[in-house]
Amino acid sequence: MRERAVGPVLMNGVPTDPADAAVSVFDVGFQRGYGCFETMRSYEGSLFRLEGHLDRLQRSASNLRIGLGDLSLLASWCTQAARGGDGVLRVYVTGGTDASALGTNNVTVVYLEPLAEIPSSVRLDLLEAPWHADGRVSELTGAKTMSYGPNLAATIEAWSKGYDDAALLGNGDVVLEGPTFSLGWVTDGVVFTPSLESHILASITREATLEVCDRLGIEVSVGRFHKDALVNADEVFVMSTVKEVMPVTAVGEVALVPGPCTARLLAGFRELVAEETS
Repeated sequence: MRERAVGPVLMNGVPTDPADAAVSVFDVGFQRGYGCFETMRSYEGSLFRLEGHLDRLQRSASNLRIGLGDLSLLASWCTQAARGGDGVLRVYVTGGTDASALGTNNVTVVYLEPLAEIPSSVRLDLLEAPWHADGRVSELTGAKTMSYGPNLAATIEAWSKGYDDAALLGNGDVVLEGPTFSLGWVTDGVVFTPSLESHILASITREATLEVCDRLGIEVSVGRFHKDALVNADEVFVMSTVKEVMPVTAVGEVALVPGPCTARLLAGFRELVAEETS
């Protein structure tokens, strides 16, 4: 089995051997997926946009009505775990053992995961996502919750068809996002990406990529777009903490070739990361 953590796992800040790190079976995080999480990249021990990730975690916890505690203390746990070097930092906040008093005996888990081998491109299946908010507001709108079962099921369905992952579609075949990433594409030199008004995740990497577009003078169009806009694009790419900016080589049955705009965005993103983590 592959190594799951670089160094100890911090359980409420207490260094714990990964083999002994556990959450109660009575925790609603385990029983009902009631909790929130964040995923960050550590570049040689320096976290990219830690403050932005923790702000989003705070919003998620607030939506779930779970007290997050001292953010500066949580930030120190994150920087402590990130000292392991390159990797993916995971932060989980469970709901606790009493749904009527959220936060009772709950656990905040922080650890650095080894960076797995990352492919140079992905192939995406087109899948409907009837569970997605797609512009509708609920108690958990905007929260990055631990209830990722539908997202994982979409990825597994895409795998079963020979794809690497999925592009999710909402009402009227509107393009939303991937199970764990944001979507973007290029048509006639313009970068397109779905709007946050569809209640896709407010991705830190997406935000940074749009900043790169501004730096490079690349025109951006944000809105609600039909899947035809995606499948007829000149280039398609995904954006995420782990994948950074990665070209897509197939959307459904449509084959694509990684293009120059995506390459520029990736280079610009990595320059931005280097500036902020050096």
